Amino acid sequence: MPRIVRILGVPMDLGQNRRGVDTGPSAVRYANLKARLEKLGHTVHDEGNIAVPNPEEHVAKGSGRRLRAITAVCQTLYDHAHPWIANGDFTIFLGGDHSISIGSAAAAAQSGPVGMIWIDAHSDFNTSETSPSGNIHGMPVAVLVGEGPESLVNVGGTDPTLKSSQIVQIGIRDLDPSERERLIRSGIHVFTMRHVDELGMAAVARQALDRLRHLPRLHVSLDMDSLDPAEAPGVGTPVPGGLTYREAHLLMEILGDSGRVQSLDIVEINPILDEMNKTAELAVELAASLLGQRIL
Repeated sequence: MPRIVRILGVPMDLGQNRRGVDTGPSAVRYANLKARLEKLGHTVHDEGNIAVPNPEEHVAKGSGRRLRAITAVCQTLYDHAHPWIANGDFTIFLGGDHSISIGSAAAAAQSGPVGMIWIDAHSDFNTSETSPSGNIHGMPVAVLVGEGPESLVNVGGTDPTLKSSQIVQIGIRDLDPSERERLIRSGIHVFTMRHVDELGMAAVARQALDRLRHLPRLHVSLDMDSLDPAEAPGVGTPVPGGLTYREAHLLMEILGDSGRVQSLDIVEINPILDEMNKTAELAVELAASLLGQRIL
């Protein structure tokens, strides 16, 4: 069914050390996201970008300032987006690194119970104590369940934003040792790539929806490194053995068929590392599949 769709760019690369993902929103727009969704009958409003400081700027230089800057960006994202989601508008957040999900998931959760489907090569369940790098883009799921810096946990004014029972992860294949132990104890349901291989994507997608059947709405957080690097080379942390082109499309189609998805993150696209904007173009295709594009 035709929907009102809002697009918000969050050109943030403060959550990690490799520059480039701040240009992800421009790459996705260049790949004609708005026109592709309008062709499906949706009314699309591009709301522009949130202002984000560069890592070299004084306001974001150093770990303490970077934390404050990330918190401010996520809170601004939340402030912009939660009225749209409360109004029933489908909202797409263009990253930027995956730390933007702290704000986007909080915006989704503000309107009532929501489940989150996290599609990623990584679980992003580290804390400052367990992270080998200290990069905040590896911590947002932990933050969302209330484990992390207080300023981030309190984005949107809810503590925690989500419970473990509200999260399903798909495509996981690269975990830090301490992160792995934390994830096992967390209660989050995880479909690793082994599950995808053994069960097939159709079964994984339907089981994921069934796990969250008690929740009326869903927020999908799509990290493009969930796909195999052969399909999506333009990401900062590629991991071999990811989702195929068709597995990713089938997942989006089945999630779209549920009629419960209300918001979407598209994150970690790094055009500097890409091949002719291939990764951004694939992201647009996947968003279209989620929002109704079908073969027949």
